[in-house]
Amino acid sequence: MTHFLARRALGLALTVWIVVTLAFLMMRLVPGGPFSAERRLPAAVAANVDARYHLDWPLWRQYVQYLGPLNVDTHGLFGDRERVFGGVLAGDLGPSFRHRDYTVNQILAESLPVSLALGSLALVWSIALGTVIGVVGAARRGSKLDLWLRMGSSLGIALPSFVIAGLLVLVFALTLGWLPVAGNTSFAHFVLPSLALGAPVAAYIARLVRTGLIEALSQDYIRTAIAKGLPFSTVVRRHALRGGLLPAISYLGPAAAGVLTGSLVIERIFAIPGTGSHFVASALDRDYTLALGVTIVYSVLIYSLNALVDLAYTRLDPRIALEEL
Repeated sequence: MTHFLARRALGLALTVWIVVTLAFLMMRLVPGGPFSAERRLPAAVAANVDARYHLDWPLWRQYVQYLGPLNVDTHGLFGDRERVFGGVLAGDLGPSFRHRDYTVNQILAESLPVSLALGSLALVWSIALGTVIGVVGAARRGSKLDLWLRMGSSLGIALPSFVIAGLLVLVFALTLGWLPVAGNTSFAHFVLPSLALGAPVAAYIARLVRTGLIEALSQDYIRTAIAKGLPFSTVVRRHALRGGLLPAISYLGPAAAGVLTGSLVIERIFAIPGTGSHFVASALDRDYTLALGVTIVYSVLIYSLNALVDLAYTRLDPRIALEEL
């Protein structure tokens, strides 16, 4: 366990550094800047604005400052006596270029819980619904019910989440008036976006659970248990389901990361002030620090969730050692 955690911690640090470096370079090399879309400023004012956010520094110097571990006097290293923000290694993601009165840390502290709540709700119901559909499909393999469930799963995979979102809004909000369209002030506001966000995940889980359970039910020890007279539901629940869930567990790592970090479009559609909305806006506004901050948070989430899935995999199948992952 200790060796596994140490390897994952080292891998996380290396991954985040590579992501930050590539994202930093790509953001800076794209023509234009965070203030290019504003009205043309006098040369002196533009120079002061660039100096305020250190955009007049050489690229390597901006990179070193962004990574810098301490909020220290930069005299001696850069030749000036100016205090700059702490840097990524100090947990300081810097000021936002577009939200002038906020730092990136403050924006993420306000928006990330909203995105995590939406993603967690979508993930919970998609896992529950996908597992139930997969188990029923495997247990009733070849029946009309199985056919309809497979067709529904294929439809859920084929339709993009924003199309599902539009259909849900049209039916449950505009036609029936049961649920609100936009906002995040109550649980009801999260129902439609979580359904739209989790539908493709539920469809994938249903297909994986069905396939894994059918394979598990064909094993000799399962046939032996059935031959001994155990009820089929007991055999499925106590013996076959553990092995049948393995394919779905493997998928849960990227699926959970995708749900928690892939709500960009859904948040924009339902006007939810989450991190995804800020990420889209930061890319359009060329808000370098905010875009990089969201990228770092998403990278940590994705890597951590994949590590948790590896741990869960070994719990379900003890034959797999952590050193093999």
